[in-house]
Amino acid sequence: MKPWLVSITDSVSFWQPMLAQGAAAVPEDSLWSIIFSGGLLGVTIMCALIALSLVTVYMIVDQALALRRQDIAPTDFIESVRLLLSQAKLKEADQLCRDRPSPVAFIIASGISEVEFGWPAVEKALEDSTAQQAARLYRKIEYLSVLGNLAPMLGLLGTVSGMIVAFRQVALSQGAAGAGDLAQGIYSALVTTVAGLLIAIPALAAFAIFRNRIDQLVVETAYAAQHAFAPIRRRIPGSTTVRPAVVPPVSRGKE
Repeated sequence: MKPWLVSITDSVSFWQPMLAQGAAAVPEDSLWSIIFSGGLLGVTIMCALIALSLVTVYMIVDQALALRRQDIAPTDFIESVRLLLSQAKLKEADQLCRDRPSPVAFIIASGISEVEFGWPAVEKALEDSTAQQAARLYRKIEYLSVLGNLAPMLGLLGTVSGMIVAFRQVALSQGAAGAGDLAQGIYSALVTTVAGLLIAIPALAAFAIFRNRIDQLVVETAYAAQHAFAPIRRRIPGSTTVRPAVVPPVSRGKE
């Protein structure tokens, strides 16, 4: 026998009693054994659910850090742009928006680009860009809603498949399987549903919280953009509209 093969055999012989002792030390009703007690399909679904849980945690933390007022509509930036616009320094204000990108900077830059076309065009640009930024923010949290709806369905798939396997064993044994065997198969199948719900509940709760947070930030951002243009609003053509005089109809007399 070759020397390297002998060393591998000796290593396996050395570690095998320890591995057997470690496996015996893990109780059958431990959390780990319960989680991965659903067979090959159950283990595959549990691994998918664990991956979904990691993605959910990442997205919750990421959006919690991203949806902050100072990142969406920084106060110092708005005041700086307002000062530049009050001094009619449109190029400097536009350059500042490019140097400090943020949702409110994109909205203000869109309004600055339409100044020469009058206030109605500026107002339309502000509304369109605000809607665009709101849609971009909503698009990111939509994945939480998808995860919240996908996880229970994936868990239900594991439960249904586990129930099929459990009842199939009862059918193959011609009813010889006892209630204990059937109960073990059923509780193993229900583990995936519990895991799916544990992922869905935080995901949907975070989605609702972030959605309300975005609604609030969008309103504040729109107001901040209007506030930045306040010093030059009256100087932009078309900012003041004069209502046309209403001429009452002249009734024709009978000829």
